[in-house]
Amino acid sequence: MQLRRAYERLADLIRELAKFGIIGAIAFVIDTGGFNLFHYGLHWGPLTSKVLSTVAAASFAYLGNRLWTFRHREQSGMAREYFLFFLLNGIGLLIGLLCIGFTQYTLGLTDPLSTNIANLVGTGLGTLFRFWSYKKWVFLAVVEVTEEVPRELPGETRRVV
Repeated sequence: MQLRRAYERLADLIRELAKFGIIGAIAFVIDTGGFNLFHYGLHWGPLTSKVLSTVAAASFAYLGNRLWTFRHREQSGMAREYFLFFLLNGIGLLIGLLCIGFTQYTLGLTDPLSTNIANLVGTGLGTLFRFWSYKKWVFLAVVEVTEEVPRELPGETRRVV
């Protein structure tokens, strides 16, 4: 029974990770494509470009994760989830901004390859944080109510009255 429950939990985690990965891959294209469009196409600053691309990608990711990845989880209210989702995305964004800012302003590496590597590293670290934090605070696990049946102690008999 315990082994079966452990297998089911692992299978659920793998399904969530796969769906999260698909939504994340699409959001990654939105984020990276938007970042490069804003920064190299429109010649906006790297940090401004990252903020705008992340807001667009996070908006897509919220809808994808709520409606598909974590749809089976407890729904604690759209306003609460949305607020927490974007707060946690802000922390994930900060991780990405630190990587880009460090590369651009501390190391002085402003070429497209260095900037995009910094963006990839920041996105990867931010994604790890997001997956953990979404499961913990945004898309909550369904609470299973189980009825505890009183058990007899060894050597004890029940009396039917």
